[in-house]
Amino acid sequence: MTKEMRRTRLLLILHFSFFAFHSLLAQDYKVRSFCWERIEVTSALDATPSAEALQTVAPYKAKVDSIMAPPLGLSRVAMSVRRPESLLSNWAADVMVEGGTATGLEPADMGLVNIGGLRNNMPEGIVRRGDIMLISPFENYVVVLEMKGKDLLELMENIAAVKGEGVSSSVRMEITSDGKLLSCTVGGKPIDPHRTYTVATIDYLAEGNDKMFALKKATKRHEIGILARDVMMEYVVKHRVIDSKIEGRITVKE
Repeated sequence: MTKEMRRTRLLLILHFSFFAFHSLLAQDYKVRSFCWERIEVTSALDATPSAEALQTVAPYKAKVDSIMAPPLGLSRVAMSVRRPESLLSNWAADVMVEGGTATGLEPADMGLVNIGGLRNNMPEGIVRRGDIMLISPFENYVVVLEMKGKDLLELMENIAAVKGEGVSSSVRMEITSDGKLLSCTVGGKPIDPHRTYTVATIDYLAEGNDKMFALKKATKRHEIGILARDVMMEYVVKHRVIDSKIEGRITVKE
């Protein structure tokens, strides 16, 4: 078949396909009835798996397992996430500070992660590569931002307004239940509006997303070039055993 014949055949197929689709749209379809039922997705659905389905997914499962299953280290506690402070958000924010030093920078004055970006819990015991990938599934890169103190204070107000995000151990904040900032310190001292501070976070937040508007006022941005989840994995491998505690980093005063 010549090139011209193939082109003509393709055009004919497209021509008839268009009119067939158009005729379907032109028909006057009406809903006669509908019904629904609720199906809970639980382990009960795995009681009688389809042998054919298992055979189909087997090669893909083997590939996924080879990526997700390797152990990285241990966690002393199970870590979940919630506002205003949680074990997992505390750990992740501290990891950002360490990750920000990958290119030779000094440790940042504070680390920041968004609660919404932590999508799964950390298990107690063995931590596998897949656990970290489920916790941090997005293509977010670690960055270190330089900010004036007055803008950092505004960032603290942003954090208070959403009733808490993940902040590193250097931070102490008091907020009201309706999202107002009462007081804050970084490194045990009140924020100096004229000093320059550094914040280790992710590029998603650096763009002002999740209502962290003040981060867009950063005077300088250092690209670390490492995904947040890779920084987390490296941290677990390096420290071998990880831990986290509730320390009063963010407290709510009525």
